[in-house]
Amino acid sequence: MAIRPPILQRGDTIGIVTLGSPLDANTIDARIQTLGNMGFQVVVGKYAYAYGGIVASTAQQRADDLMSMFVNPNVKMILPTRGGTGVKDILPLLNYPIINSHPKIVTGYSDISILLNILYQFANLISFQSLLLIDFNTSTPAYNFDQFYAATSTLVSPRVITNPPGMPLNGLVKGHVRGQIVGGNLTSFVGTLGTPFEVDTKGKIILIEETHEPTNTIYRYLTQLIMAGKFRDCVGIVMGLCTNCSTSYNTSYDDLINGIMVPLGKPLMTNLSTAHGLYKAAIPIGAMADLDTYNNTLTVLEPTVTV
Repeated sequence: MAIRPPILQRGDTIGIVTLGSPLDANTIDARIQTLGNMGFQVVVGKYAYAYGGIVASTAQQRADDLMSMFVNPNVKMILPTRGGTGVKDILPLLNYPIINSHPKIVTGYSDISILLNILYQFANLISFQSLLLIDFNTSTPAYNFDQFYAATSTLVSPRVITNPPGMPLNGLVKGHVRGQIVGGNLTSFVGTLGTPFEVDTKGKIILIEETHEPTNTIYRYLTQLIMAGKFRDCVGIVMGLCTNCSTSYNTSYDDLINGIMVPLGKPLMTNLSTAHGLYKAAIPIGAMADLDTYNNTLTVLEPTVTV
């Protein structure tokens, strides 16, 4: 069983870090103000405002910022400003035994999803594909905050993950399996193949989602994961949305799912709204889940935080 981080409560301190691409300082400040208005305290990493090009700062600086939040006894949750590019650069520089002994809530998506899976694989820590700092604003749907708090601020178990009304989950390959949830952003995972940090899918339920990629690129990436054995080793598959993905060669994202993923024969659910979608279901990476594509349900079977 993976380690559950301590529960998040109003008044707790949140550590802000930039682990991939930079974010405009005015945006960071505005979102921090929102956190304050919501009743949280904030500690800002030394390099959170850095602006070094494609990545905010050096890999060592970003890794040091993250580790400083894990060892800070006042910090209850670590909140990256955004994803972007370059998060995998910090993975060889992290101290996983220290992370294991100082569990904290870590949340995010996009390129952050690589970090989430490695925290589970290397430090046995449950983390959350959920909100980034950029999402703490007044235009974020209430659904997203409800999902975030259900995962990080309650001990509710089991917890059924549901889309907003009018967005049904679809079971394309029927089956009923259980396993820990892993996965996240497709592009980010393909970028780790052949490294010590590629996602381990053996016996797991794997989630895939993407944004702003044409379907010919999605085809390339999905077939790469197939050839790498990532779908052979899993017990079930959940396909999230492909947000703002353009159609290539008259082939849609749904066409790819039906043509590539359905023939794999693994229990397959589609249309989960999470990560880059407008609506963001909170997915606890490393938690035990039940995938039932007869009844179109995805259920987290354990509390994902602890008192």
